Amino acid sequence: MKTPKGLEPLIEDGVISEVIRSLKSGKEAAVYVVQCGPDLRCAKVYKDMGQRSFQARAQYQEGRKVRGSRQARAMRRSTNYGRKEQETAWKNTEVDALYQLAAAGVRVPAPYGFFNGVLVMELVTGVDGDSAPNLGDVELSAEQARDYHRFLLSQIVRMLCAGLIHGDLSEYNILVAADGPVIIDLPQVVSASGNNNAQAMLARDVNNVTATLGRFAPELLTTRYAEEMWALYEQGLLRPDSVLSGEFVSSDIEADVATTLLAIEDARDEALRRQRGREAAEAG
Repeated sequence: MKTPKGLEPLIEDGVISEVIRSLKSGKEAAVYVVQCGPDLRCAKVYKDMGQRSFQARAQYQEGRKVRGSRQARAMRRSTNYGRKEQETAWKNTEVDALYQLAAAGVRVPAPYGFFNGVLVMELVTGVDGDSAPNLGDVELSAEQARDYHRFLLSQIVRMLCAGLIHGDLSEYNILVAADGPVIIDLPQVVSASGNNNAQAMLARDVNNVTATLGRFAPELLTTRYAEEMWALYEQGLLRPDSVLSGEFVSSDIEADVATTLLAIEDARDEALRRQRGREAAEAG
């Protein structure tokens, strides 16, 4: 295929030798299968900031560190310089998170470098050797669903112990590789300790995974892992190898209404997005 403009510098520098095909394209980035020496890998090319809304990212960026006070002021004022810094920070967040989570033992695509704004990483493949399908595109037995649920929750725990929350985890950004689920798409990753919406986002991640796998193992739908996980985290008792029960007894403390409303709003938005996706697929 014709080399996309964003990948031309990597071809010239010898980072990749050939662009094989397009893998997927979304609002944030386009992903290509590329040849790197003897290996097939992925190259994620982020789209221009003019094509994306920074407003939608505000809740994710709270608590993130920036390089200096000048950058922070410019980003708050949304100057041209500030928007460029914000764009750079958004890309770097995913790169940094991939390296951090891979080191923490979380199953994410192995990163191989960040070149000229392009992230090169592992091509995750399924049992047939082709690019792995999304979790939402596979049929599972009840036993497989329970195994995947147990594994994915252990990955969420490891992320939380590393101080991070995915923030947008769903069946669309979990791949089913030959060796099991792989978590992808991390530019919106959230600081667990620095973001006021962290608890709600953790709950949304856990509940999305549970709802997807609960289609095959309905007993999962009655579990309360998110609450249990967060309670242990707040008490400093959560460990990467913590064994969770899925049970949680609510306290009598007054509910955080703002957090609850955020979770409800996000769940409603997710349901609408899925409905539009189904309607578009049927229309096509």
